[in-house]
Amino acid sequence: MVNVRPGEARALLWSFAYFFCLLAGYYVLRPLRDEMGIAGGVKNLQWLFTATFVVMLAAVPVFGAVVARLPRKRFVPLVYHFFVLNIAVFWVLLTLNIEKVHVARVFFVWISVFNLFAVSVFWSFMADLWVSEQGKRLFGFIAAGGSAGALLGPLVTVGLAVPLGPVNLLIVAAVLLELAVVCAHRLEAAAPKVSADVRGKESGVIGGGWLSGIAMVLRSPYLGGIALWVSLLSLAGTFLYFQQANIVAAASDDPAVRTRIFATIDLAIGILTILVQFFATGRLIARFGVGKAAAALPFVFVLGFIALSLTPALFVVIAFQAVQRATNFALSNPAREVLFTVLDREEKYKAKNVIDIVVFRGADAASGWLFSALRGLGLELSAISFLTVPVSAVWLALALALGRGQERRAATKAQPARP
Repeated sequence: MVNVRPGEARALLWSFAYFFCLLAGYYVLRPLRDEMGIAGGVKNLQWLFTATFVVMLAAVPVFGAVVARLPRKRFVPLVYHFFVLNIAVFWVLLTLNIEKVHVARVFFVWISVFNLFAVSVFWSFMADLWVSEQGKRLFGFIAAGGSAGALLGPLVTVGLAVPLGPVNLLIVAAVLLELAVVCAHRLEAAAPKVSADVRGKESGVIGGGWLSGIAMVLRSPYLGGIALWVSLLSLAGTFLYFQQANIVAAASDDPAVRTRIFATIDLAIGILTILVQFFATGRLIARFGVGKAAAALPFVFVLGFIALSLTPALFVVIAFQAVQRATNFALSNPAREVLFTVLDREEKYKAKNVIDIVVFRGADAASGWLFSALRGLGLELSAISFLTVPVSAVWLALALALGRGQERRAATKAQPARP
C-alpha cells in the first residue's frame, strides 16, 4: 500500500497511530460542535467565527513562546494535556446544565481552536520528522491514520449520541487525546536515526521570538502563497458550512437528529477518504506532483458550488461535503503539508502555526461576515454558490503555482553542499 524504506517503518506506524487517536477524539466532538452552533443560533454563526479568530490571535503568541523555550518532546504533550483539561471543564458545565446557550457558544469557539492547534502541531511534527521526498511517499498513509480515526469518531457518535447523550461523549474524546500523547512519546523514540547535519532533524529547543512566525509569513512570497491558499480554502469551506447549517436547521428541529445527520456526513467522508489514502494518495502525489494534488480540492469546489447553485438541497450538501472533504483529506491536505517540508525548522512550527491558526480563522471570520452580508442583501443560497465558483477557479491556479515553487525549493535542498 505504501513505499516504505529501511528505517522508516516504526516511525511511520506511530505517526499513523498518533493521527488516528487525535482525529478519533476530534470527530467524537465535531458533531457536538455543529449541534452547539445551531443551539447557539444559526444567525450568530458569524459572531462565533469572529470570536474564534480573536481567541486565535491571543493564543498564537503564547504558543510561539512555548515552542521557543521547550523542546519538541515536551511542548507537544503539553498542548494536548491542556485541551484534555478543557474538555473536563466543559463536561462539568454541560452535565450540570449551567448557562447552556452561552456554554454552547463557548464550546463552539473552543473546539474550532482545538481542532486547528491540535492538527497543526501534529503536521508540524511530521514536517520536522520527514523530508520532502518522504512526505510525498508517506504522508498519504499517515493521513489515512487520521481518516481511520475520523471513521471511528462518527461511529461512536452515531451509536451513542441518542442513548448515552451527547455530553458524555466528551469523556471518550478525552481518553483518545491522552492516547495520542502516548503515541507522540513513542514516535520520538522511533524517529529515524539519521544525522542532523544531513536531515536537519533536531528535537531540541527551536528558539526565536514569540512573534517571529508572523514576520516570516509577511516576508516570504512562498509562505504568503500558502497563506492565500488557506484563505481561499477557508472562504469556500465557510460558505459551504453556512449553507449546510441553514439547510440542516430547516430539515429538523430535533438536536439528536441533527447530531446524527452531522455524524452520518462524517461517516461517509471517513469511508471514502480512507480507501483513497491507503491505496492511491502516495502514488498520485508522487506521479502528478504536489501542485496538481493541491489543485484537486478547488476543482471539486468549482463543480460542487455549480451543483449547489442549481439544487440547494440536503442531499446535495451531504454529497458535496463528502466529496470535498474526502478530496481534502486524501489528496490536497497531504499535498499542502508537503509544501512545509522544504522550510526551515522554525518556519515549520511558527510560520505554519500562524498560517494554520491566524490566517485560517481570520479568513473564517471574514468569510462568515461576507456570507451574512450577502444574505442581508437578499441573495439566495443558490446565488451565493454561483458567486463562489470563480473564486474557486483562482484558488486552483494558485495551487498549481505553489506546487512549482515547492519543487524548486526541494531541488535546491537536495543539492549537495559545496566544500
